[in-house]
Amino acid sequence: MSEWSKQDRFNALLSGELADRPIVSGWRHFIDKEQNADDLAETTISFTKKYDWDWVKINPRATYLAEAWGNQYDFKDYQTVFPRQQTTVIPTAANLWDIEVIKAVDSAPLAEHLDAVRKIRQGLPETPLIQTVFSPLTVLLFIVGRSAYVYKTVFGIEHPVTLESLFKEHRAAAHHALHTISLTLADYVQELRQAGSDGLFYAVTGTAHPELFDDAMFNELSRPYDSIVLEATSYGKNILHTCGPYARPEIFNDYRIDGISWDTVAEGNPGLDANLKATKVGGVDHALFAANDIAQIKQQAKEALTLMKNQPFILAPNCAIPLNVTDEALEQLKKSVSE
Repeated sequence: MSEWSKQDRFNALLSGELADRPIVSGWRHFIDKEQNADDLAETTISFTKKYDWDWVKINPRATYLAEAWGNQYDFKDYQTVFPRQQTTVIPTAANLWDIEVIKAVDSAPLAEHLDAVRKIRQGLPETPLIQTVFSPLTVLLFIVGRSAYVYKTVFGIEHPVTLESLFKEHRAAAHHALHTISLTLADYVQELRQAGSDGLFYAVTGTAHPELFDDAMFNELSRPYDSIVLEATSYGKNILHTCGPYARPEIFNDYRIDGISWDTVAEGNPGLDANLKATKVGGVDHALFAANDIAQIKQQAKEALTLMKNQPFILAPNCAIPLNVTDEALEQLKKSVSE
């Protein structure tokens, strides 16, 4: 190929092929610009153009999928990237039966984000972009006010429904809710295709941590419903993100995904030499961007690119970049692929 476009590189690398060079992107929350489609789109477009990212992971507010079933949040009161949760539609596990399938176009939060994707696509017509979607298990945990990580609660909910009540005492109701959420998300990701998304950044968050769900529970509560959503978005390129320590990226080797993102420096996690089938996405500790450690960003990027020289690879932070990132740190990440 004489001249590679951004789409050419993105599609080749996530098809397991080499391109003329690795590609790079970074993503972060803009918590004052994520409450409506216009602000999210405008901010995403300007952020992408400023650093000339090779592709875009759209970073919507963390709660948008839980909002689709009626949860309410205080967007004037954030703890890191999470607004305070004010209500849950599932006050007890028995209420899991009340969750119903929703059409994306009829849901205000989902329609808002479809509109944002359309606007971003219009503003970035040549840049690959993928929308962030959480797994049904993660969405269910957010709805009930539980963290999708090993800590127990989300901001604003001090006494959430227990995991034992959710998944043991009311197991059938939990499966009903998970199936309902997965069908809703499957419909949403089909609409995302029409809006202009090139696939998904599919986040199982911290649910792969063995202290949260052991293998049997993860295989029962996550895997079947992940398959429903990922099957619906087989039209595009899908990067799965497994977050935090003990994220076990290897358990997703049989998933229908094209890329795999995880924290290569977190406790219990393998490095970039892990035996994984999907194209690896990452290589730079996201915490370095808060510390503005330019030397370490440069060094980790160089080491990652050297290690992955003869393999398809996407250079990126290992998770979302902290809110207090500096321009200098992002500029260093961008230019790492050409140094």
